Amino acid sequence: MTPSNHLSSRDKARRRQRGFSLLELSVVLVVIGLLIGAVAVGRDLQRSAANQRLSTDFIQGWQLAYEAFFNGVGRPPGDNALAPTGQVNGALVPAQQALCGAAMMNAFLAAGIRIPTGRTEGQQDRYVYLDSNGNPQEVQVCFQSAQWSEPGAAVGAYVALPRNVMVIRNVTYSLAGALDQQIDGRSDARFGSLRATTLAADVTANNPGQIWPIDDRMAFGSVAVTTLDESQVAVVEALFKMTR
Repeated sequence: MTPSNHLSSRDKARRRQRGFSLLELSVVLVVIGLLIGAVAVGRDLQRSAANQRLSTDFIQGWQLAYEAFFNGVGRPPGDNALAPTGQVNGALVPAQQALCGAAMMNAFLAAGIRIPTGRTEGQQDRYVYLDSNGNPQEVQVCFQSAQWSEPGAAVGAYVALPRNVMVIRNVTYSLAGALDQQIDGRSDARFGSLRATTLAADVTANNPGQIWPIDDRMAFGSVAVTTLDESQVAVVEALFKMTR
């Protein structure tokens, strides 16, 4: 074997045994990053589509059911038929009690109003969705007459008046923002037709709009930022004002 052939064989062995180059490793990392990004984008798009479906099929479905009830009966559900007050559950004492669960659904069905499908038969007032961590959450709707902040006689002044609202329980920050954008065109927990329950009757003068008082980084039942991917995220109660 000549020296040139001996060197050629050794070079071939070294070539077979060498590792990845820096360029090759960079390409692999870029591909992995693109795949992770695509998965995250796909997950966000899926959650956005699910929130849109919840809003359209469930929230707007109950809004239409309420409007159909008012148009057909001439008063809100639970109001006094002999002496109408114009308020949900106006026949009850004390007033402004929420109309929920079987009592609410039976009131609509007795009036011949079709109600949304919801979670299942007997639970049409509920809807299951996934929060930003992929954990299940359950929205529930009720109807109620609640205090609602509206402009007063002077600029920047507000007064609280009774208004009929849809109560939306167990709303995450992401869902609240999505619903607010679809209903009001912007996310604001104090103003507009969709508000956080704790801010709906706020009459503080010249107080600007406020963000929703929860965060997807908060765990369920907590107001502290924990940023735990395995936790259900915090929820809040929202009020959606009906037109009458």
